[in-house]
Amino acid sequence: MLLLVAFSAIITPFIFLVLLRMSAKIGMFFSALIVLALAFFVWGVDGRVIAASVLEGTHKTLTILFILFGAIVVLNTLRRTGAVDRINQGFRSISTDMRVQVVIVAFLFGSLIEGASGFGTPAAVTGPLMVALGFTPMAAAALALIADSSAVSYGAVGTPIQVGLSNLPDAGLSLYKEIGAQVAFLDLFAGTFIPFVLVVILTIFFGKKKGWKDAFQLFPWAFFVGITYTSSALLYATLFGHEFVAILASLTGLIVATTTAKKGFLLPKEEWKDALDENMKPSGDAPSMSLLTAWSPYLIIVVLLLVTRIVPFIKEAALTWVDWTWTDILGVEGITSDWEVLYSPGAVLVAAALLAVVIQRKPFRHFVEASKESFSSMKDAALALIATLALVQVFTNSGMNAQDLVSMPQYIAQTLAGSFGPMWILVAPFLGELGSFITGSATVSSLTFAPIQYNIAQETGLDTNTVLSLQVIGASAGNMICVHNVVAAGAVVGLSGREGDIIRKTLGPALLYGALAGLVGLVFTLFI
Repeated sequence: MLLLVAFSAIITPFIFLVLLRMSAKIGMFFSALIVLALAFFVWGVDGRVIAASVLEGTHKTLTILFILFGAIVVLNTLRRTGAVDRINQGFRSISTDMRVQVVIVAFLFGSLIEGASGFGTPAAVTGPLMVALGFTPMAAAALALIADSSAVSYGAVGTPIQVGLSNLPDAGLSLYKEIGAQVAFLDLFAGTFIPFVLVVILTIFFGKKKGWKDAFQLFPWAFFVGITYTSSALLYATLFGHEFVAILASLTGLIVATTTAKKGFLLPKEEWKDALDENMKPSGDAPSMSLLTAWSPYLIIVVLLLVTRIVPFIKEAALTWVDWTWTDILGVEGITSDWEVLYSPGAVLVAAALLAVVIQRKPFRHFVEASKESFSSMKDAALALIATLALVQVFTNSGMNAQDLVSMPQYIAQTLAGSFGPMWILVAPFLGELGSFITGSATVSSLTFAPIQYNIAQETGLDTNTVLSLQVIGASAGNMICVHNVVAAGAVVGLSGREGDIIRKTLGPALLYGALAGLVGLVFTLFI
């Protein structure tokens, strides 16, 4: 009975969104009501804790909506200035093959944004950009989410490892570097195939002629780009540690991918455009703008994100100047929601949109009109996110109860661990995925489950670093399916209400990624 109650936070969204195909604002509302009721009546969570958790979720929703607004306003501003058409022109000069574009934009450029920012920003940035390139909104949302996976292990300057594993007994730079290198090694056999998976999803689900042939034509190049990314990630993780792996590996991959695509190396002669959205028409305003000027807002985004996270005095200012953090909500100690406004990727995105009209010498009204359009497009996402994060925070805070029970996530982990024993190595990535699916964060997944994974490894005689590495990889894979990322990715491409359809496209790749990681972990444990 208790296990079923603990799993309610996973089962109810799956039923309402995926099986019954409800919109997230309705499905997650019902899911939240069920989970809140079970937390109160079965788990014994105090009403004040539940109320504080709901307010915490609402506050966190505002932080996510700020990022969403920034991502949408950047694209809407650039559409008005003509920069998007110029960017499209630039991509066409590399390749007009949509299979190539999805690897370069969603996987490699998305990984660069992930390495600089994290917080679900990559899909919010690359999804709209892909729509502007001619991908259908559904293809853009699903592919952006799937692509934002391998790089998530390292996230914003190493946060998923450095913060996610910070509450372990052996926590410290030595452990973080070891885990960073082992994650990169295991990902050689899982993350390498993400570019090809993207191509498969694109051709089979969104191509006019559905089949494997068009996907396998690109396998040599996709595999080459994938192995370039993951092998360089291993090199950087081994040499420099965990902090800049995603940034350096994605830059390496971008250089290799764009160079080989221009030369046609390992690419089929016939370019594939079978998934092109016929409704997307360039405005014709593009040729008057240089490519550097058109791309400048995105370059500004990467630079500002890095500066605010690396330069100490700027980071300190961003964290402290405008701090809307809500501490000990309703007097409940430990229920706190952080919001350092200037440190948020949302602030960087809005700044980039403002600077775009200056650099591209366009009227300020472009930004004003883009802002109005962006606000009006976020209503459904706001309702869905409030319900989603209310559920997440009640689930996470359920350890504060009158029944002397552990929290729901801990109960799930401990029950599963007792069932699998030494074969836990195959399950470890899926616990990481589960954490990300519910909490919406690879970092929070590891903060929640890494101590449990560590204890299970010790009890079953498994190598602790291997199990922890699989936790980190699994948490990254869970980024593809976590509800609030899906809501955000759908909102920025105009698909609010179709979150269940998006999850149906991303669930298979997420499970495949976890299975591959587990199998590699098993082989590594047995033979290395």
